Amino acid sequence: MKRFIQIKDLQSALHLQPNPVKIGLVPTMGYLHEGHLSLVKRAKKMCDLVVMSIFVNPLQFGANEDLDRYPRDLERDARLAEEAGVDFLFHPTGEEMYPEPIVTQVEVSGGITEQLCGASRPGHFTGVATVVSKLFHIVRPDCAFFGLKDAQQVAVIQQMVKDLNFPITIVPCDIIREPDGLAMSSRNIYLSEEERKQALILSQSLFETKQKLQSDLFQSADQVNQFLRQRIESQPLAEIDYVETLSYPRLEPVSDLKQQPILVAVAVRFGTTRLIDNILFDNGSV
Repeated sequence: MKRFIQIKDLQSALHLQPNPVKIGLVPTMGYLHEGHLSLVKRAKKMCDLVVMSIFVNPLQFGANEDLDRYPRDLERDARLAEEAGVDFLFHPTGEEMYPEPIVTQVEVSGGITEQLCGASRPGHFTGVATVVSKLFHIVRPDCAFFGLKDAQQVAVIQQMVKDLNFPITIVPCDIIREPDGLAMSSRNIYLSEEERKQALILSQSLFETKQKLQSDLFQSADQVNQFLRQRIESQPLAEIDYVETLSYPRLEPVSDLKQQPILVAVAVRFGTTRLIDNILFDNGSV
């Protein structure tokens, strides 16, 4: 595996590749776990060369969010990336990505960015779209791989690619979970033992929701949301940010649960740690 810090060095190495070569990009913020590595596995099946980026992007963090706390361990990540079969690891500094204060940003507007995380984290998806756009221009991949744990992010990136005619295939990849069901996240390390135990209510209640949707036991999106809220609030440490049932990928209100696919998504704080999770429901499958 080759490692790159500077954009020009990565681009030079990419230009030296034999033509044609199918390039896959796995964008991450590091502190890798099996969820990230599953993206690499998928990329290796579909592409000739896999580029992973590790960059904690300041543009997508709000003033009171955990940019400084976000876990970082570059050497650990590099070892895991190499073991997974990454060919090129790109880990630029902030100064390399943003040598001057950035004045051009990419904004995906409308309900797709105003719902869910967009409602409680204003500007977040502008930061995401901007850095992903930069990575797309730097790497020029044929495919890019994103985990569905952040299904809203996947929808935003797909819309950006469509609207701006990026010649890139976005490949959504399934959520990877711990054996007990907790969705894998770099932030899970911040959970205390009791917080982590109570956080299992997220996957448990979502799986119960899936079963009820399959059995047509809900009459409306409001019923779905009410059921989830009651289940999550059974845990005393859970502080709900949102519980929503929306169409996917447009993220619009659902008047009929048979209008599938639908996204059932939650964001909940346990102590200082904010976790997200979801199910995508489409004709009885997730």
